[in-house]
Amino acid sequence: MLTMRNVSKSFLGVRVLSDVSLDLEAGEVHALVGENGAGKSTLMKVLAGEHTPDSGTIRIDGTEHSFSHPSQAQAAGIGIIHQEFALLPHRTVAENVFLGREPVRRGRVDRRAMEERTAQLLTELGEHGITPRTYVHDLSVARQQTVEIVKALVGRASPKDPGASDVRVLVMDEPTAPLADHEVSLLHDLVHRLTDRGLGILYISHRLREVFDLSRRITVLKDGRHITTVPTAETDTDQVVRAMVGRELGTYYPPRARPEEIGDAALTVRGAGNTRINGIDLDLRAGEVTGIAGLQGSGRTSLARALFGAAPFTEGTMTVAGRTLRPGSPRQAIRAGIALVTEDRKAEGLALRQSIRDNALLVTRAVHARGRPPAGRALTGLLERVTLQSRGEDQQARYLSGGNQQKVVIAKWLAAGPRVLLFDEPTRGVDVGAKSAIHTLVRELARDGLAVLIVSSELPELIGMSDRILVMADGRLAGELPAGADEEDIMRLATGGDRREDAV
Repeated sequence: MLTMRNVSKSFLGVRVLSDVSLDLEAGEVHALVGENGAGKSTLMKVLAGEHTPDSGTIRIDGTEHSFSHPSQAQAAGIGIIHQEFALLPHRTVAENVFLGREPVRRGRVDRRAMEERTAQLLTELGEHGITPRTYVHDLSVARQQTVEIVKALVGRASPKDPGASDVRVLVMDEPTAPLADHEVSLLHDLVHRLTDRGLGILYISHRLREVFDLSRRITVLKDGRHITTVPTAETDTDQVVRAMVGRELGTYYPPRARPEEIGDAALTVRGAGNTRINGIDLDLRAGEVTGIAGLQGSGRTSLARALFGAAPFTEGTMTVAGRTLRPGSPRQAIRAGIALVTEDRKAEGLALRQSIRDNALLVTRAVHARGRPPAGRALTGLLERVTLQSRGEDQQARYLSGGNQQKVVIAKWLAAGPRVLLFDEPTRGVDVGAKSAIHTLVRELARDGLAVLIVSSELPELIGMSDRILVMADGRLAGELPAGADEEDIMRLATGGDRREDAV
């Protein structure tokens, strides 16, 4: 169906793709993996007509194409879903699907045609919880993803015939990055329905587990070059990781804490709650990594935000380093030594148009204005500790990879000297190499005496990183599991299958 041969692309003299080749069959999910900066998104943007290649060829069903604009790629049957949603929240589903390509009848937008075609595609995809007239802001993140897919399938439909488009190749760039676990399974069902219709899907993801679950073949890129393409059934995670990073990672997770390395409680909560969570009894101990598991809506993030004072507890008690405290704001929590790395680093963690240096000093300048924020060698040493890779401290945060942006966020909080470090989805949207570096850093911080709490929807990460795991359900702590607990035990508690207080 699709063949790309010897595609090369440079920006300002820097070569980001070098003779990359790729092909796709009808009804196939072909996964494209690699570290951030490997060239995956650039290759897909070449296919989608967003970038013009310096050299190389693209053939669709044997016919060579040269795209200089996305509309040409759409007309040839190429659809793309970017990692960042491009939807207008205050418009309807149908208006978003046909945005910029509205069918016209008698000089006016033919809303009936838009809604009928949108309804037809939603039905074909088995999506019965969305109507064409639903406003996007009323949809869950998973269903907004479905709207993006429908939008891509419409392609460049003729204004006179909105059903005329025939998208054959669909590119999905990190489609599960914003989704919770139960939403991921819904997306996977949708992918299977698309391939059953004969679409070919190019699937970019850092989550190797779903790559192995979905794909027929895997292509690895590194430093803009094609490393290998292998049938998924003939490889394993270790081999793929080795091809991606060019070295052995040994183990994905550093060794857990030994009992003698775990100290006294740095933070204690008793009988705490608010409108979203209640009955919370919790101890976070120095030197220990505590994991928080649970389904979307179980209260995981609400717990982290309550501890940080962003959505404060309204009842119960909280003690930090022996001092009773009820943070009514993040500023109070920060001054008490609590830090929160939020799940959305771009919206809540960084000032993207400011430099690395200014981002790393955001907290100390804002909250500890009378203190002495780290500067010069101290700041450089802090950035070195988080293994930041950049062009220098003056580089704007928006030009960093996802993994390096996350490292700047962590450096920002370390500069404030916290006792308790809370992570909400610490490695969401970062590549396998950056994940390994962040995991190692988290364990080092625990060994330095910090109490660490990790909220994650990736169960392998929770199991691999945690010295113990607390499971939440319906706004309560449903139970506690020891290090090394398996996914079945976690899900049993998360879904209400076992609510025993002594679930250890």
